[in-house]
Amino acid sequence: MDSDRLSKAIVALTNLVARLRGPEGCPWDARQTDSTIKIYLIEEAFEVLDAIEKSSPEDVCLELGDLLFQVLFLARLADERNEFDFIDVVEKITKKMIHRHPHVFGEVKVNSAEDVANNWANIKKAEKGKTNDLSHLLSSVPVNLPALLRAHRLSERASRMAFQGVNPDETWRKVQKGFDELRSALASEGGDRVAEIMGDLLFGLASLSRQYRLNAENILREANNRFLEYFIRIERELKNSGIEPEKATAEQMKSACKKVKSPVG
Repeated sequence: MDSDRLSKAIVALTNLVARLRGPEGCPWDARQTDSTIKIYLIEEAFEVLDAIEKSSPEDVCLELGDLLFQVLFLARLADERNEFDFIDVVEKITKKMIHRHPHVFGEVKVNSAEDVANNWANIKKAEKGKTNDLSHLLSSVPVNLPALLRAHRLSERASRMAFQGVNPDETWRKVQKGFDELRSALASEGGDRVAEIMGDLLFGLASLSRQYRLNAENILREANNRFLEYFIRIERELKNSGIEPEKATAEQMKSACKKVKSPVG
């Protein structure tokens, strides 16, 4: 990597953000706050994910730039309040990553990725002065994470204390029991009880996926994409038959569905 080019690029982008916020800058950018910008930060992060899943290096590059812009913008807002600036952000994350990788920058020895993860958790807990209480461990999982991803993280952290389904077979039995309870609730109850059981089932499946080294958030994202592709194929099948999808009858739609393999059972 060209260090001189990197320095010039970062300085140029930082100056650009400052100009946008300045007296002769952009009126829209000038009135933004942390609260108004945070939603764009989330959106840009998900657009990075979309680009990665499309395996498009060009799109990933562009979306990472958009995400970096939001980071610099938030740092600029903090700088204007004399709280911190982008240099502080870079220096602090560099220091933190060095501290959390003692097996790379220190004398600690590890034998596996699991050892690294355990060391990371212990170092992070020590940094924040947390106790060994499970509630402290779990409460630090961000509330605003997508629900399935948060379920994955909660289950992951709980498992470090031999809680929450350390045995995949045990977790699977609980999931099976949950399906039985759901069938019964759908037949005799409803409303809040059905929602509660469905929620527990989703959490159980998220925990089970983690135990098999999968991530429920990624799994569902991929399933969503397959489902969308399925309907695109149905639409194509209808059009190839001379039928406008929005005007298709129930029988025509059913016929098209039979000809297209469904991604779901």
